Amino acid sequence: MQPESASATGNAGAGTGAGTGAEPIEAGRARWQARYDAAFKRDREFRTLSGLEVDPVYGPPGTDPGFGRIGWPGEFPFTRGLYATGYRGRPWTIRQFAGFGNARQTNERYKMILGAGGGGLSVAFDMPTLMGRDSDDPRSLGEVGHCGVAVDSALDMDLLFDGIPLGEVTTSMTISGPAVPIFCMYVVAAERQGVPVGKLNGTLQTDIFKEYIAQKEWLFAPEPHLRLIGDLMEFCAAEIPAYKPLSVSGYHIREAGSTAAQELAFTLADGFGYVELGLSRGLDVDVFAPGLSFFFDAHIDFFEEIAKFRAARRIWARWMRDVYGARTEKAQWLRFHTQTAGVSLTAQQPDNNIVRTAVEALAAVLGGTNSLHTNALDEVLALPSEKAAEIALRTQQVIMEETEVVNVVDPLGGSWYVEALTDRLEAEAEEIFARIREMGGGGTMTAGILRGIEDGWFMSEIAESAFDYQRKLEKGDKRIVGVNCHTSTAEEPLEILRISHEVEAEQRRVLAERRAARDRKAVDAALAALRSASRTAENMIPPMLEAARAEATLGEICDVLREEWGTYSEPAAF
Repeated sequence: MQPESASATGNAGAGTGAGTGAEPIEAGRARWQARYDAAFKRDREFRTLSGLEVDPVYGPPGTDPGFGRIGWPGEFPFTRGLYATGYRGRPWTIRQFAGFGNARQTNERYKMILGAGGGGLSVAFDMPTLMGRDSDDPRSLGEVGHCGVAVDSALDMDLLFDGIPLGEVTTSMTISGPAVPIFCMYVVAAERQGVPVGKLNGTLQTDIFKEYIAQKEWLFAPEPHLRLIGDLMEFCAAEIPAYKPLSVSGYHIREAGSTAAQELAFTLADGFGYVELGLSRGLDVDVFAPGLSFFFDAHIDFFEEIAKFRAARRIWARWMRDVYGARTEKAQWLRFHTQTAGVSLTAQQPDNNIVRTAVEALAAVLGGTNSLHTNALDEVLALPSEKAAEIALRTQQVIMEETEVVNVVDPLGGSWYVEALTDRLEAEAEEIFARIREMGGGGTMTAGILRGIEDGWFMSEIAESAFDYQRKLEKGDKRIVGVNCHTSTAEEPLEILRISHEVEAEQRRVLAERRAARDRKAVDAALAALRSASRTAENMIPPMLEAARAEATLGEICDVLREEWGTYSEPAAF
């Protein structure tokens, strides 16, 4: 029987850049082994289905000058993952994205997900909520509860997490424009549960850069949004150290039509911009950087996606250490959530989407994702039915429990193909970083991002990539089963989830009752304090929390800020 250590055989990748030195492989292996032994108590043997025992990680023999670019798990540059033990010691979190109708309906779905083995929650909001509008706003007509759950005030948060202990369950909330008031309502819901706020753990998206680049759900111009994000970073660093106030999102950039390299580069550039924001506030990078997380797309090109995730960790670690001065490992870590590619799903032969999702999920796992959402087969047509949501959840569980891919850290590390792809994507990303900084006059990444948004550069780059893909699809160079090849089928039409118009009527009725029952003077005072704070350099989180406690609605809070800061329209570009 071999000792539980790295294998003495294997191949290192053919790195294209300078490594971190030609350290003898045995020295690195011994260092990794010490970390592994300290972090993981072996309580069982890890074997293949046929009974062959496998080591936790594999590496090359002797000395390899290029191996420093690949390295050992849990060590800089973290190409092979953040933890020495990989998934043996810390499996990814199964975090299914869900939300529809009203808070009570979504609460039932959350309890189903948790009861079926989900490890965390991820909240999908409806369009009025994403745009900072109340359900009874005339612009919300026909949209309430349709693409996610409607949240109008802290009482909706109470219902959303009724019976779900917020001190024990981590929650991710996918919202950016009105992310800060939604966060405040979440904190108030935790307070009402009796949970010490300092013990909350979860993630808020808050990534406004990607809204201007891809998703287009903003409230104001970039500068006031960045002010709110900076306030949130300060508040969380001081009051809720485990909470991650920013999840920098490449998912929506990829879904808009970008290439893998563009997703990688635009997302990390946005992340660097938020690091610069924290530094501009006088925050310690080693304190606030661990509160940054990332959100990537897992698309259908299996090996390219694996390489993308590995390159992302390496780039982020190097920039954080060498450019922004991060000294601790946690400040150099790129922790990320992954969602399988919604744009890869097809309305034709939708059962094929189960296969696509499984392949994409496996790529995310082999790339070392920290948490994962798997799309349901019917999401291209409607919000997931309960049956489709369960199949999506079971997809992750089959990968985790049956395939044995959790046994070995970065099992494709050292593959000539994977390492070459990793290096290629890293090089392309660096070229894009240089272009962005050039747009900002060669200074900060933030200046380049803001100029790129103003000039429509990001949008045009993504549009060109999307057009190129569509041209290949129409010419038949890109083949999609059930769409432009293998189109005959025996499938029956799907039964899909439909949101009744009664959901909107009920939400509007309940909202009217809440407004009538609350202390109007307390609401007015809280909103006035919020308005006053917006005119100063005061941190906006405390007065916004008071507004949420008084049951001020999302629309009321956002309208105060719209009145003070104005709204934003995207410049026309041709």
